[in-house]
Amino acid sequence: QVQIQESGGGLVQAGESLRLSCIVSGLTLMYRNMGWFRRAPGKEREGVSCISPYGSTEYYRDSVKGRFTISRDNAKNTLYLQMNSLKPEDTAMYYCAPASWVSEALCRTESPYWGQGTQVTVSS
Repeated sequence: QVQIQESGGGLVQAGESLRLSCIVSGLTLMYRNMGWFRRAPGKEREGVSCISPYGSTEYYRDSVKGRFTISRDNAKNTLYLQMNSLKPEDTAMYYCAPASWVSEALCRTESPYWGQGTQVTVSS
């Protein structure tokens, strides 16, 4: 049984930082592309950042480049997202999931596995 558990969200002020973590069980992360995705109220889900199995390829959506950093610890089956200089427009529920495709220009997921997400709220 696959379980995905995201944590680390919270309510912060603009300019502050958060570090999200995602622990996965039932899947071996070291063979998989992984990614962080978010959904804001009334909006479609969007890819935020994705990473290839050994970290050689990373994707960041334009709006987070230079502020967010994705990383992974395959030994711990854990994915991270360091978010600095947070903006109100980063407010969303954040999810991690396996990604079906990762390049520097694109991240795509068709994952049937999703966790409950972790809420990030940035006040201005």
